[in-house]
Amino acid sequence: MQIDGLPSYAELSGIALALALGLLVGIQRGWALRRQSGGSRFAGVRTYGLLGLAGGIAGALQVRASGLATVLLAACAALVVLGYWRASRRGTNISGTASLTGLICLAAGFLAGSDEFALASAATGVTVLVLSLRSRLHHLLSHIDEQEMMAIARFALIALVILPLLPDAPYGPYGAWRPRQLWLIVVLVSGFSFAGYVAARVLGPRLGVLATSTAGALVSSTAVTASLAGKMHEEAIDPALGNAGVSLASAVMFARVMLLSAALAGFALPTLATLAVPGMLVSLAATALILRNRRDGTAPEAAEMGLRNPFDIKPALALMALTMVLTVVAHWMLARYGDTGLATVLAISGVVDVDSAIITMGNLPAGTLEPRIAGLILMPPVVLNSLFKSATLISIAGRRNGWSGAAAMIASILASAAALPLAL
Repeated sequence: MQIDGLPSYAELSGIALALALGLLVGIQRGWALRRQSGGSRFAGVRTYGLLGLAGGIAGALQVRASGLATVLLAACAALVVLGYWRASRRGTNISGTASLTGLICLAAGFLAGSDEFALASAATGVTVLVLSLRSRLHHLLSHIDEQEMMAIARFALIALVILPLLPDAPYGPYGAWRPRQLWLIVVLVSGFSFAGYVAARVLGPRLGVLATSTAGALVSSTAVTASLAGKMHEEAIDPALGNAGVSLASAVMFARVMLLSAALAGFALPTLATLAVPGMLVSLAATALILRNRRDGTAPEAAEMGLRNPFDIKPALALMALTMVLTVVAHWMLARYGDTGLATVLAISGVVDVDSAIITMGNLPAGTLEPRIAGLILMPPVVLNSLFKSATLISIAGRRNGWSGAAAMIASILASAAALPLAL
């Protein structure tokens, strides 16, 4: 029970957290500046701790004494600004990091004192992480060239500026086109292309391609295929590595389809898994085989090629255009044949995005389809998606560069088809 006039347990906990967060930042700053001479630092462990404590007290006082809380915050902020001004007069080697960190400590303490424990802790944790990455960030900046900086700027334009501004409402024939969802395809494909470039720079060509393919296929194996095909066409990566990445992305697609079905349409999972597991295993085996051939020297060796063109939007735009056409066709089938054309509609809509077919299946009223039939209906979108990716790979990368990846996906389809008697 709280006694009138005394702080509550929550208020005391907030003030204690504010002090702890300030001390945490102070420890990081003290360690980072440990080699500087005494008296040359803007603030130390105690100062940052006290700034956090002052913010916590202000947060606890804002309800019962808002004027005093405002004065306390303003006074602490003024001390931080004056400290920066004094430091700037002593020499030319000036950094605003210490002062900004002090203001963040004050703000995080205020959040903690206002019962926003999670937000205060998250803000402080991110601050400590950014401060600790100082040397790595400086190393990264020193190794970025003009082309890479332009790639970052262009990706920021399409992902952070254009995408949020596009409407998420139906347009076009049958209301089949949603501009934001269509542009998201461009963001995904170009984003995977750029992520692959970064991963190759950090991990080396082989590990970078495989890591990016695995992570990217968790969102869209089609986007990964289009991105890698574009790089193979430009001879920016070893075709063997590109095909291995495509095959690995196909294996991840099979696994993702089963997981999504388990979450949204569990009644279809047993039959779907009977057909999907063989395809996944064949894709994994094909990935290992392609990589082994490369190590044995029977595949082209282009790992030494210079990495270039980190941001390529052309494959992304081509994929978006094709998606627009296929979406209209799917809606036309639904309008023409109604529910009797459900399997056809799901298959067509799944050509580019298998997840859309599964989501549609999961939103059907309970009992609409018998479980075994539902599992069989979900397999054609997977098959057509694999065929579409094979065609995309060959058309963009060329038959000579993309044949092994396309063959791996065709083999996975045949493996799934071979398991059809078990599902029936």
